[in-house]
Amino acid sequence: MRAAETRDAIVQEMQTRGFCLVSPRHVEACFGVADAALLLPLASTWNDLPRDAYLKDGGKYRSRRHSSFVQTMATGELTQVTHRAHWQPVDYNALHGGIERMFAPIAPAVCDDAAWRGLLSGLGATFAVLSAEAQWFIEAHQFRIDTAEGIGRPTPEGAHRDGVDYVAVILVNRHGVKGGETRVFDAHGTSGVRFTLTEPWSVLLLDDARVIHETTPIQPDGPGGVRDTLVLTYRAKSFQDPT
Repeated sequence: MRAAETRDAIVQEMQTRGFCLVSPRHVEACFGVADAALLLPLASTWNDLPRDAYLKDGGKYRSRRHSSFVQTMATGELTQVTHRAHWQPVDYNALHGGIERMFAPIAPAVCDDAAWRGLLSGLGATFAVLSAEAQWFIEAHQFRIDTAEGIGRPTPEGAHRDGVDYVAVILVNRHGVKGGETRVFDAHGTSGVRFTLTEPWSVLLLDDARVIHETTPIQPDGPGGVRDTLVLTYRAKSFQDPT
């Protein structure tokens, strides 16, 4: 799958196809990160993620942290909000929807990191070109899927939408695993693509109203197999909360 090299190319791809891939070497140009290399030290923070206690399939293959932010487009200000639960309706997550899941927050050193904040803000500015919203309500998820017990499932809920406006799926690390194929399909048709993210800090952008996505299970291909991702969701108007 060909990667976009400029913000204009991203906008065109998103408008045409509803999704877009950005390679690590173009993250700086596409999202205005001061220096994309400064993202690399953040990868070690994925070694300190608590186990996900909410998996309904009984698995112990997923660890995660979660925090929320608001980006105000008029000023460019990115503000971390008081720690809150992650919630999705069952319409979007049949497996884990309908319950408030309170995960451990992302470490302050990560949330205050200049490269981290630049990435979140740069993505928000890109999405604002596609949809001129006054604010983005952003949820950040650090995920680690491991193969300590054999199979690890990045998306145990299957092919899905997230109930937001835009999603960024960022591969942070992949080691000692096989599988993990990413699949993106037209939400209202049959067309789609399949590919595997292998290069750290590759960024997959999704228009959540237009496409559904999933990642196939991973299997061990050596000791200590893990697949680390950062998933960022951008929603206008408000966060998703129980009504």
